[in-house]
Amino acid sequence: MASPQEDMYDQSYCNDSDWEYDLTEPCSLQNNHSVELVVGPYVHSIICILGFVGNSLVIITYAFYKRTKSMTDVYLLNVAIADLLFVVSLPLIVYNELSAWSMGPVACKLLRGSYSMNLYSGMLLLACISTDRYIAIVQARRSFRLRSLPYSRLICTIVWASALLLSVPTFYFYNWYEPSHIEEVFLNEQEEKNQTSRPPQYVCEFRFMDSTTAWKTKVAVPSTQLAMGFFLPLVIMVFCYSAIIVTLLRARNFQRHKAVRVVLVVVVVFITCHLPYNMTLLYDTINMFEQQSCEASDALHVAKTVTQTVAYLHCCLNPVLYAFVGVKFRNHFRRIIQDLWCLGKRYIAPRRFSRVTSEIYVSTRRSVDGSSDNGSSFTM
Repeated sequence: MASPQEDMYDQSYCNDSDWEYDLTEPCSLQNNHSVELVVGPYVHSIICILGFVGNSLVIITYAFYKRTKSMTDVYLLNVAIADLLFVVSLPLIVYNELSAWSMGPVACKLLRGSYSMNLYSGMLLLACISTDRYIAIVQARRSFRLRSLPYSRLICTIVWASALLLSVPTFYFYNWYEPSHIEEVFLNEQEEKNQTSRPPQYVCEFRFMDSTTAWKTKVAVPSTQLAMGFFLPLVIMVFCYSAIIVTLLRARNFQRHKAVRVVLVVVVVFITCHLPYNMTLLYDTINMFEQQSCEASDALHVAKTVTQTVAYLHCCLNPVLYAFVGVKFRNHFRRIIQDLWCLGKRYIAPRRFSRVTSEIYVSTRRSVDGSSDNGSSFTM
């Protein structure tokens, strides 16, 4: 089934003589709708909860327990922010994909645009992390000169600006409108009479004024996402982590060989999560304007829905792979749990225990603030 925006500009160039013998009803895509009814409200809810908790813990750690002392810390904090914004916007987009868009035109542009922006920034920041690890391990002699906080903040600013620039087509072409082409073509008189009594059904989708712009944009947007949001980070990660593995294997040290397994897990998880969806997106982009049977179109939509959900899982795994795998970060996480427990006892326990609880909380905070942590939060 063609998307609403495709139908809009395709049918605007049809004439009355075409309707006499070329009129066919759209594909129902029942298999994809069945999958979306399960994936949308249930699987995506789990992803949002896990992603929100994990990335919030990373941000809380840097806000209250650990200062950003290295380039790695700056990258990890920005990845957590991008993933957190991503999972916050995901439920709203999923809800409005399953029903009519009810949040108006401004929210349509902002939500879709920020969704695209956070997607690009998160992927590019993962490439920055792999580059930082490469410099720290392979180019160790020059690491102190290259891995400075001013450089890291400048690079993160460039990454966010690039993500905003890459998302400009999404901000511009997504619009809030009421599609009427299907009713005009396919509704009979009785259905049209019933339709007038229904409230207007608005959608938040791509909308184009002419077919040329539509063709170019619908090819350019997924192509840019494939190039900048997957293949570029993948090439950088494969190059950097391959050099890191070679360097670590040369160092005959148990901890270094343990680090090799961590590096392999990072790469395998990234490829497992993102490769299926991007290959499906590539196939869909190549065959976008070719006629397909309803069965083939339904199967393609099911594949995109399932593989996209797998790709979303990566935002839940990023805190585990890049932050909590480090010993120091796990210690900070345990201190967060201890402080939350102390705060709970402070306000829930009887008054006679409040002084003891307060002293425990203060002593815990002092141990956190006074701890010496000169190294990176992420240890190989």
